[in-house]
Amino acid sequence: MEMGSHNRNEFVAIHNHEEPKSTSRNLDGQVCEICGDEIGKTVEGDLFVACDECGFPVCRPCYEYERREGTQLCPQCKTRYKRLKGSPRVPGDADEEDIDDIEHEFNIEDESEKQKHAMEAVLSGKLNYGRGPNEDENAEFPQVIKGEQKLSSLHKRVHPFPEPRSEISWDKKDGEGKEKMDDWKILQQGNLVMEMDGTNDPEMGMIDESRQPLSRKVAIPSSKLSPYRMVVVARFIIMGLFLQYRVTRPVPDAIGLWLTSVICDIWFAFSWVFDQLPKWLPILRETYLDRLSIRYEREGEPNTLAPVDVFVTTVDPLKEPPLVTANTVLSILAMDYPVDKISCYVSDDGASLLTFETLSETAEFSRKWVPFCKKFNIEPRAPEMYFALKVDYLADKIQPTFVKERRVMKREYEEFKVRINALVAKARIVPVEGWIMQDGTPWPGNNTQDHPGMIQVFLGEGGGFDAEGNELPRLVYVRVSGVLTNAPFMLNLDCDHYVNNSKAVREAMCFLMDPQVGKRVCFVQFPQRFDGIDKHDRYANRNRVFFDINMKGLDGIQGPMYVGTGCVFRRQALYGHEPPKVAKRPKMESCSCCPCFGRKKKHQKVSKSLVNGVVANFEEVDGESKEKLMSKMNFEHRFGDSSVFVTSTLIEEGGAPTSSSKEALLKEAIHVMSCDYEDRTEWGIELGWIYGSITEDIITGFKLHSRGWRSVYCMPKRSAFKGSAPINLSDRLNQALRWALGSVEIFFSRHNPIWYGFKDGKLKLLQRFAYINTTMYPFTSIIILTYCLLPAICLLTDKFIMSEMSAFSGLLLVALFISFFTSGILELRWSGVTVEEWWRNEQFWVIGGISSHLFAVVQGLLKILAGVDTIFTVTFKLFDDKESKELYNFKWTTLLIPPTTVLIINLVGIVAGFTDALNTGYQALRPLIGKFFFVFWVIAHLYPFLKGLMGRQNRTPTIVIIWSVLLASIFSLVWVRIDPFVTRARGPDPKDCGINC
Repeated sequence: MEMGSHNRNEFVAIHNHEEPKSTSRNLDGQVCEICGDEIGKTVEGDLFVACDECGFPVCRPCYEYERREGTQLCPQCKTRYKRLKGSPRVPGDADEEDIDDIEHEFNIEDESEKQKHAMEAVLSGKLNYGRGPNEDENAEFPQVIKGEQKLSSLHKRVHPFPEPRSEISWDKKDGEGKEKMDDWKILQQGNLVMEMDGTNDPEMGMIDESRQPLSRKVAIPSSKLSPYRMVVVARFIIMGLFLQYRVTRPVPDAIGLWLTSVICDIWFAFSWVFDQLPKWLPILRETYLDRLSIRYEREGEPNTLAPVDVFVTTVDPLKEPPLVTANTVLSILAMDYPVDKISCYVSDDGASLLTFETLSETAEFSRKWVPFCKKFNIEPRAPEMYFALKVDYLADKIQPTFVKERRVMKREYEEFKVRINALVAKARIVPVEGWIMQDGTPWPGNNTQDHPGMIQVFLGEGGGFDAEGNELPRLVYVRVSGVLTNAPFMLNLDCDHYVNNSKAVREAMCFLMDPQVGKRVCFVQFPQRFDGIDKHDRYANRNRVFFDINMKGLDGIQGPMYVGTGCVFRRQALYGHEPPKVAKRPKMESCSCCPCFGRKKKHQKVSKSLVNGVVANFEEVDGESKEKLMSKMNFEHRFGDSSVFVTSTLIEEGGAPTSSSKEALLKEAIHVMSCDYEDRTEWGIELGWIYGSITEDIITGFKLHSRGWRSVYCMPKRSAFKGSAPINLSDRLNQALRWALGSVEIFFSRHNPIWYGFKDGKLKLLQRFAYINTTMYPFTSIIILTYCLLPAICLLTDKFIMSEMSAFSGLLLVALFISFFTSGILELRWSGVTVEEWWRNEQFWVIGGISSHLFAVVQGLLKILAGVDTIFTVTFKLFDDKESKELYNFKWTTLLIPPTTVLIINLVGIVAGFTDALNTGYQALRPLIGKFFFVFWVIAHLYPFLKGLMGRQNRTPTIVIIWSVLLASIFSLVWVRIDPFVTRARGPDPKDCGINC
């Protein structure tokens, strides 16, 4: 929600009507867009050209690295790099009939004397690598020719990629000379990385490592992705042929069933296309934490890692147990990140004294827990989850005191749990006059609907130290940080999502702090992982298909969606700022006056216009546009009437205004956190997390992407965060209802992705398809319900949705099913999702479709048309599989009615169809095959629902008995209607045509 990339000096300059100072940059020569160093020139004096197609500026070492280790493609036009003279061959280079210049790039016969002279100079210590301006030009210096460049022109330049090392061949007769020559490791363009004695230079290696990118894209192997795409295309063609056949082959005696089924088929086809297209370009990512440390945590220098504010949200301590929140907070305080860079803010929307007291106890226990975790490198750093691990906790532990200290810490944690449980027991009985604090004053949050702003700093700068005297991260009971720490990045977590990987924030910083691409990243989303789910994940709580397939596909377009938790934001993006713009490079112009085929003229133009003109003009125009924007913008309307907070929104690097004291900042924080501060501002409308929707996460990420930002999906090997999920059927359906209703609300709002931001063109088309599918999937519930009822109706009416199948139609149907399963299997192959997880997702797609999603559509329409609102309750949070008994808990809800009805109707249809076939004769069994197939398809998808409906074994709920009685009644009525004891003769009636007919 920031308004630009201004820093504090620029803000002051604007209000003083001064020109903001632009960042100085060396524009004397063309620079590499990857490493930032100068491109350099060839021996002819021309600029080095890596790509002949677009002229994207890349230096030779980066060009060589990309050919050898990367994708071998130009970063701009994606054209494969051609092999240039003097470059080593790599797999994929076209075979050339001429002599390889690599084999003859050292003319040993012609230059042997020069090489011997150079070798003698090296061994005698007379070789100098680069001269100063006052050095003797006649000093002895070897003129070793390497390709088209001379060694005398080498200079020490550091590049972000390691360069290919090649040994210079020397014609020596003695073995001693050969061994000495083997120590010569000269990089392309003469970048020296080894000393003459053959040892590595650690300082140079560290500098080189610090210049390398902090992350990279890992393309999914084409052997996995190409077959998948081919099958998807084949499925699309087969689906088109099948729909054409269905539309042109009506069923005269069942026109209603035929038309309904055709409409359902067309809807399913479009729904599949909108779901499939965003998966076309899936990618993986890899981070380099060691490079992050080398770049920003250099020994002997101040730590320059960016500060991070962590927000933990909670509402009801009775449904979200305080011990769960305490473990989340402890895992945050113990993260592997500089303590002065981490601040934990707990936002208690319920204003509960129980939560407040829990945080007080948590702050005290953290003084022991945090040093224990960091001393022994504990994972995970939530004590409840760590002590519950059923693994060898001595693995990789080498300190002899570990067992003793672990035993002591476990006892300390058990005592901590007893204190928290005592607070919970006390909080269950609320006094009539409300809660009273220790000083005798009433608790300000006794009225949860109307209470003043509250702030309490439990652990702060200079006041929070652990048992060993080390400083602890800040812990604050408040929901605003903009005027306190004001970190440039923010991590938000639900109270039940603890830090499972202590380096999670470092993983995010590899993207957000990357000097090349980080400025355009608005947030880094981590996948959600859960504890306490039953082994077979009966109700698809893990949602692996979405997190491991859909989100990887979105990462290859414009970035994953924001899913509400486990996400690190750039504060400037939330403040409404636009992403930094990139100057466009002029197109290549042909040159017909010289045999360079446009290369020389093109790059001279690029050098002059791009570097000296376009970039400078962009800086000037961008500064003017910012100044105009800042001068005309009504800060009070956007950010409220706090001058301190408005100033903090302009500090891109974060940090509170230095002119304010701590007391003034606390006072200002109380003002900003008041409930009426956001009134008459753009908070929740255009800035920050967007309010007014149940799924505020989806709409928040959608608005950021619509502004042109991109996001990143980070999947470290060790899951970054883990949480709890509702595992019984009723809670799972209620959770799905809440998500679906939020999507329906977005569909009927002004943020509908079909048209919102369409004119700006900043949201990519495939990304828009993904958001459209996200808001429209609840409406598919009507189609799913219809399709689940069609098989039973066909059995009860002795009709079918298709005409008599021919060989061609049968072949189309078989091909459609084969393509469906093949594409699914290949999708699992490149994503890593198991078959069981995919099947559970398909089952809950049907279960949720005919219950939660259907109710969401109805309630959404009632809210839009009649203004009837729905109040949702928070789902209960549990710890681990000790609570797996909740899986069998049966809680009646109206969401269970539609699936149960569908299940019963299909069972009735099976009985009716089978009985009618037995009564009619053997010839009636053949038409039943197709009908039975679709009926069993419905029942197979509803099987987990049936198990959930039955509850624990040998304990049938009363509601099931009631439905069984109703089912028996329906069976009786259908049985009377069918009358299976009366023989039904096929053909003409003998009574009508006579005995001799």
